Amino acid sequence: MPKFRFHKLAAIVVLAVFAAWMATGEFSSVGSASADNEPKAGDVEQPKAADAGKPQATEPKSTEAEQPKTPARTVAVVTPPRRTYARAIRISGLTEADKRAVLATRVAGVIDKLPVKQGQHVKTGDLVLMLAAEEKISAVDNARQLVVQRQAELDAALRLAKTGNLPKLQLDTARSNLTLAQSQLDAAQAELDRNEVKAPFDGVIDRVPVELGSSVMQGGEVATIIKLDPVIARGEVSERDLGYLKIGDKANVRLVSGQTVEGTVRYISRDASSATRTFRVEIAIPNPEGTIPAGMTAEIALSAQPTDAVMLPRSVVTLGDKGDLGIRAVDEDSKVVFFPIDLVDDTPTGLVLGGIPADARIIVAGQELVTEGEVVKPVEADQATIRKLLGEATAGTQ
Repeated sequence: MPKFRFHKLAAIVVLAVFAAWMATGEFSSVGSASADNEPKAGDVEQPKAADAGKPQATEPKSTEAEQPKTPARTVAVVTPPRRTYARAIRISGLTEADKRAVLATRVAGVIDKLPVKQGQHVKTGDLVLMLAAEEKISAVDNARQLVVQRQAELDAALRLAKTGNLPKLQLDTARSNLTLAQSQLDAAQAELDRNEVKAPFDGVIDRVPVELGSSVMQGGEVATIIKLDPVIARGEVSERDLGYLKIGDKANVRLVSGQTVEGTVRYISRDASSATRTFRVEIAIPNPEGTIPAGMTAEIALSAQPTDAVMLPRSVVTLGDKGDLGIRAVDEDSKVVFFPIDLVDDTPTGLVLGGIPADARIIVAGQELVTEGEVVKPVEADQATIRKLLGEATAGTQ
């Protein structure tokens, strides 16, 4: 009991002292008084009253301007000559026939004549296939003989009518009989023509899936004819390059065989593919000998409208802060600036680039080590450096 009473009394005393201290408000300056009295970094010590008339020595303040600066990077720059280049648009494509037709029969029957073979050249109207039609041939012969007879009757009627020995009504009947006979001949000939398949245009018989004596159904395929002069190089151009092309532009086509030929743009689609957002382009290539087949892989190089550009090595091209492809240059204040580029052409000797100002000093060495807005020390690139850079650009083509 006495021990418990002592602890209770001690707690009461401590609580009373703490309450009295709180009432004074002195707790608010705990930890700050000494800090207020201690001089802070950069403060100048005030002179005492006894030293008021004496000059005081103050330590100089440390400023950012007095910190040692990093020396500006040295970069090599060049102002390339400007020329007029024709924009080159390269696309992959295929060759195809100018015309292609699948020939079919209009009636059913047995093949009686098949005068063509695969690979044979034919002219418009040449007979490709004929079905057996003895009765139809006989009908044509009979109709032809009837026409001859009706013509003779009309001639006799005309002679009699001139002498006045034949009434006009009989003369009109003779004329009607001749007209009817001619109509019957035309109908018989049309029915016979249904048994024939003829070439619709000049071309090459590419495929003959039937044999002489075989039976075919109405509408059955009997031959495929293609026209290879001109041969067509077909490709797809992007919507970005579409505005640079027009009908009649020249194009160079390099075939997978290594042969290079020249053609002319004859068609540019105005309806983009829904899957690729590209537009069909057709190049007509003269092919009088038929040496260029259809279905061959081709690389099409289209020459668009000329534009003002410069040629630079590939190593000069870099990425900007926003991920744009371009080049870095130096302005009048020796600050680094970035210019997005327009790729006009990719040649074995370097890149032809548009979109670069005429007076731009382009960084050709050190462009990867600097950033936009950085102040640099530009020096003109010597000829050896330029030749070295161009050598790097052509190393892959040697």
